[in-house]
Amino acid sequence: MAGAGSRVFISHLSGLPVFDPNGDQVGRVRDVVVSLRIGGRPPRVLGLVVEVIGRRRIFLPMTRVTSLESGQVLATGVINLRRFEQRPSETLVLAELLDRTVVRTKTGEEVTVLDVAMVQARLREWEIRKVFVQVGRVGRLRKARGESLTLDWSELTGFSLTEEGQGAANLLATFEQLRPADLANVMHHLSAKRRAEVAAALDDDRLADVLEELPEDDQVEIIGKLKEERAADVLEAMDPDDAADLLSDLPAEDAERLLRLMEPEDAASVRRLLSYEEDTAGGLMTTEPIVLEPDATVAEALARVRIAENKPALAAQVYVCRPPNETPTGKYLGTVHFQRLLREPPFTLVGSLVDDDLDPLPPDTPLPLVTSYLAAYNLVAAPVVDEADHLVGAVTVDDVLDHLLPDDWREASLHAAESETVHG
Repeated sequence: MAGAGSRVFISHLSGLPVFDPNGDQVGRVRDVVVSLRIGGRPPRVLGLVVEVIGRRRIFLPMTRVTSLESGQVLATGVINLRRFEQRPSETLVLAELLDRTVVRTKTGEEVTVLDVAMVQARLREWEIRKVFVQVGRVGRLRKARGESLTLDWSELTGFSLTEEGQGAANLLATFEQLRPADLANVMHHLSAKRRAEVAAALDDDRLADVLEELPEDDQVEIIGKLKEERAADVLEAMDPDDAADLLSDLPAEDAERLLRLMEPEDAASVRRLLSYEEDTAGGLMTTEPIVLEPDATVAEALARVRIAENKPALAAQVYVCRPPNETPTGKYLGTVHFQRLLREPPFTLVGSLVDDDLDPLPPDTPLPLVTSYLAAYNLVAAPVVDEADHLVGAVTVDDVLDHLLPDDWREASLHAAESETVHG
């Protein structure tokens, strides 16, 4: 452990691995819990919020932290794995203090909090002593509007106030490397106000990816707080099946209004999905599989598979159809799996490689039969073809799992299966 007087900026702790006394990693730091005090006294650092397996969050008291050096956190004693629940008297530094606009008491000018530093007062006791600020308000894109400087906590006022319109640029900068599922976990644990601010600061594609990983209640809350034009843009950036699922949770008139604001082509795909029963192949499928004409070459097929935006399950095979190549396509001819593409010369035509032994799924195939189909033939995706032999979409194993798991499985993965609601 660093000696008394050591200074650690909180943003530098984000994502650090946490190890138990045996040297086993138990999780990663996601935030720091402090207790604000009256009279301008520095807040006391209570502990760390640590994300463990399953994206569950626990509380690690600072009295159990033995080292914050060498890019890791070491803990002593038995780590309490009960779920963390924030108490009214507690403040999360990254979630609630970064981007806050406060006032410099000496000059009366507004400054924006970019980071805060905790200082070790005595053995295993830490306080927030320093605040790194920028003069003025920081814009959405973090453009500089004034000088940056480090001040004592006592030189600032306004931390205890609930701020309207708090920005999110610095919080997002701290978590910019997180995968969408992990950022969704961070957002889920924020207050509704802070969650809306973070959503407003994300670009459309990033927000779309995060929404797909959030529980339904959070999705509805966030999309409902966006301006309708932006909500439509975000829905367009989502996978059509996820956008359809979200819209199905909205009041019918709200969903229809958003659909009318979407680009006609995107809206048409979503409307098609909404026309099917939810627990059928049509309701589960995505309308954006990889489709090729029979005279396309293996080289062309592999080039399509390699596109980074393709999800792994969809990139595992290509579907060969007569024109048009957008769903609903022309006549469906068959499937070519990725492994087969790797075994063939680049100039080979995919039309000569199609696997047409398996019957495709009709759109009204119920979920249990879709599950059995994927399991029986060891597939990660399957074509969905209508009565006229047009490919209308593909069902992927991840979408099937979404519907097989309990309705609150995302909540469970974020909160853990335990019933405890207190932390030590």
